[in-house]
Amino acid sequence: MSTSPEAPFPLGIIAGAGAMPFAVAESVRKQGRSAVLFALRGICDPVRVASYRHHWIAIGQVGRATRLFRQEGCRDLVFIGALTRPSLAQIRLDLKTLRLFGTILQAFRGGDDHLLTGVGRILERDGFRLLGIRDVAPDLLMPEGCITQVVPGEAAAGDIEKGRAVLTALGGFDIGQAVVVIDSHIVALEDIEGTDALLARVARLRRQGRLRAPEGRGVLVKAVKSTQDLRFDLPTIGRKTVEGVAAAGLAGIAVVAGTTIVSEPQSMIVAADAKGLYIVGVAQ
Repeated sequence: MSTSPEAPFPLGIIAGAGAMPFAVAESVRKQGRSAVLFALRGICDPVRVASYRHHWIAIGQVGRATRLFRQEGCRDLVFIGALTRPSLAQIRLDLKTLRLFGTILQAFRGGDDHLLTGVGRILERDGFRLLGIRDVAPDLLMPEGCITQVVPGEAAAGDIEKGRAVLTALGGFDIGQAVVVIDSHIVALEDIEGTDALLARVARLRRQGRLRAPEGRGVLVKAVKSTQDLRFDLPTIGRKTVEGVAAAGLAGIAVVAGTTIVSEPQSMIVAADAKGLYIVGVAQ
């Protein structure tokens, strides 16, 4: 259920890399609500952001960011888009950041989910409300069921179930959201490099002859971590994921419905159908 109120004030979008910040802006616009993008300098696309009301902020400029949020009347905020975890040396310190440095340092002492939740608490203490995609743009989330022409069979169902079990077991360690399973064998786990690198690794194993399962079998499974704050860093799939799955010789993609973001869905489905892959949303 959405927790976003019927409100005239705009939604503040803290915008990282990729297409998703703009997809969220368009989604809320269609709902009759305006949005302001607070684009992360050096990360958000400067060409695309120019078409929206926006401000540039650097990572770590907590004081500047909160002033701009209030100036624009943005009481509700959402963070969306890819972001490589910065080092402490990369953070641009302003006066407010310096005052909060101990809290920020504590947030860094954990995985990505711990970091994002810690930053969220800082903003909430200033009176802002951190929302998730489920609250502001649920139309961007994967529905339950198969959305492609090809439908997974019984063998695929077993691989999907095993992949989900593995991700559930590993979720508390905050180390990844994806796994590749072929014929009940765990072939590769996502690490800090992300899903694209995971799929490239599987493709490389095939080329090297270390992965001997025939092409057209196996699945990429993605799911949120069991301890994850669902306002941040939800798993994402898109056309690039489809291309990676095809290059890795897999049969399809399975994600948890309602907690996985779909980037540019029509393009993704067309690409999957052209390559004979399935994409399925499984129940939570």
